[in-house]
Amino acid sequence: MDLKNQTVQGFTLLGLSEKPHFRLPLFSFFMVAYVLCVLGNCLIFMLILTQSQLRTPMYFLLGNLSVVDICMTSITIPRALCSLLTQNMAISFHGCFVQLFLFHAVGNMDSFLLAIMALDRYAAVCQPLHYTTIMSNRTCIGLVTSSWAVVTLHSTLFTVMTSTLPYCNWVIHHYFCDVPAMLLLSCKDTYAQQMTVFIEGSLIVMGPMLFILGSYILIIRDIMKLRTSKGRRRTFSTCSSHLTVVILFYSSIIFMYFRPSALYSVTYDQVISVVYSVITPMFNPFIYSLRNKEVKGAMKKVTQCCRDESLKWTQEKNLED
Repeated sequence: MDLKNQTVQGFTLLGLSEKPHFRLPLFSFFMVAYVLCVLGNCLIFMLILTQSQLRTPMYFLLGNLSVVDICMTSITIPRALCSLLTQNMAISFHGCFVQLFLFHAVGNMDSFLLAIMALDRYAAVCQPLHYTTIMSNRTCIGLVTSSWAVVTLHSTLFTVMTSTLPYCNWVIHHYFCDVPAMLLLSCKDTYAQQMTVFIEGSLIVMGPMLFILGSYILIIRDIMKLRTSKGRRRTFSTCSSHLTVVILFYSSIIFMYFRPSALYSVTYDQVISVVYSVITPMFNPFIYSLRNKEVKGAMKKVTQCCRDESLKWTQEKNLED
């Protein structure tokens, strides 16, 4: 089948369930998750922009993570909500691969940002005297920019690899276009593509993960050298939010993309994909706000300012009356 026919025909996204009575619960879940993700991450981003005490390398990276999380959910959830609401499950050929490209670029950028944040935590705990040199503004911007370049190349490879396959089946058992689901639809043997996903995907995902693991081994080693348990708890608390996000993100990614093909399951893939593409971005701002004293302090400051402004406005209105 040629590209022209593929473009006309497009694909059908079945979503998480074909049963009609699941549509409302799924729509409610996706809507609540999306609203919480956007509001939570926008709040974190605005706090970092407006509060001077949060203008540090750590919060510069956290602000980037918030933007990436908003983009990740915006690539998949609005399309899923539209399908659940209108029951129109069709997606064009080009639209499907644009979604695949953007999702893999943004999803892998999440991984790289977590690795850069691990470097930040290592510098803060293990090299405090050289922290400003290691995590300078130039270094942070350079690391983020180079990461975007790497994930764009990675996503381009995956998109070209899957979009040039001949397809005999146009029904995707998923709520968005993803590489594992697309490979199942091809007319030809996709062993080479599966090996590319495993090998190249391992480098792009496991590389940052191993860097994070190495950073935390060094961090824990230095924490254990502290003489008091109170000092250990205080030092480790600065890393706990980041470590929680890392565990939640990488556990789902590894189970999704790095397992034997014999263990493939449509339901399994759908559930795991919801964890890393919806639940993790939704929880990230709450994890950082609830476990971070600086963020909580900034939120209290903003809340107090809003209350003061509201009280001032009320008093001025009463005087006018």
